[in-house]
Amino acid sequence: MSMQTSKEIRSTVTSNGTVEISIVNAAMPVPSENEVLIKVEAAPINPSDLALLISFAADLDSIEFSGEDEASKTTIKIRPGLMAALKGRVDQPLSAGNEGAGIVVGAGEKATALIGKTVGVAGGSMYSQYRCAPASSCLVMDEGITSTEAASSFVNPLTALAFVETMKMENHAALVNTAAASNLGQMLVKICKDDEIPLVNIVRKPEQVKILKDLGAEYICDTSQSDFMKDLVEALISTGATLGFDATGGGNEGKLPGQILAAMEVAANKTAKEYSRYGSDVYKQVYIYGGLDPTPTVLNRSYGLQWGLGGWLLTPMIGRIGMERFAEMRQRVVREIKTTFASHYTQEISLEDMLQPDNIKAYAKQGTGAKYLVNPHK
Repeated sequence: MSMQTSKEIRSTVTSNGTVEISIVNAAMPVPSENEVLIKVEAAPINPSDLALLISFAADLDSIEFSGEDEASKTTIKIRPGLMAALKGRVDQPLSAGNEGAGIVVGAGEKATALIGKTVGVAGGSMYSQYRCAPASSCLVMDEGITSTEAASSFVNPLTALAFVETMKMENHAALVNTAAASNLGQMLVKICKDDEIPLVNIVRKPEQVKILKDLGAEYICDTSQSDFMKDLVEALISTGATLGFDATGGGNEGKLPGQILAAMEVAANKTAKEYSRYGSDVYKQVYIYGGLDPTPTVLNRSYGLQWGLGGWLLTPMIGRIGMERFAEMRQRVVREIKTTFASHYTQEISLEDMLQPDNIKAYAKQGTGAKYLVNPHK
């Protein structure tokens, strides 16, 4: 690579019904007066990255790899019935990578104070060797923090903190979280333990129970166990949790969001003073914030009429939280980047490695403890 270009990943949905992932040599970005130029050294592959990178409609059994080195390309067929949902991005090469970290190697005249600093940033297009970003968007790390440690400083940490803010704003007193052994789930366990917030953790394997117990989690319910619903109700009675966040979008054969609401209703009725044919008067809310399970969401309405099920996204929530409180959340992430918000990776790969079929199948699984980190300069 010359100093005038920067290698980056591009993803294109083609009119032929495929998604193509390739590496291009883009022009080296030039910072404006309020921007910095970041040498990107680490960028995680999060579940939220996969929708753009390989698309939710890709048939991973059809992966084809061709070319060599920088001329390599991976082609994956789009499931025909889902092609219509992607027509808005057909034949448009898109850059990928929601977040990452690196060293500031250049800056506009009003941002030179950041040169040499390690920063985290969530500006998109982070699977690139170099990236320009507004100085105000950068999370400046303390001395000694590496790019690897700072790479996941936005999506998971701020989502977990925003769950707590949502709880407070909507007058709940405790939380439920699914896929709780994930990186985000582990962060939430630490936050709630430090802030003395009751938290019910839902996992799907016994080994995930151990992960959370080792972190000090008190309430853990395993969907693979026959007593799952009984355990969930007991945990909800103990904590009083009436707000849930579901990363699966389906889970447990599509029933998980509804099961959480049903268990909340049973827990609420344990303290009800009189019967109502409309169900308890306790409002119960579950937010779906991810799509780890493509199974349709199934609702067997056994929880009265005081309930809600909706979608939740971090960016709109930041607007509700307000910039002053959001700035405080960001500084907490910086202070605790090696403890509460530490992330762990199963493998570090290059841009070229991202195109390899075996790697795609591995990072697309989104398995617990199998998070991939991209080093664009590897």
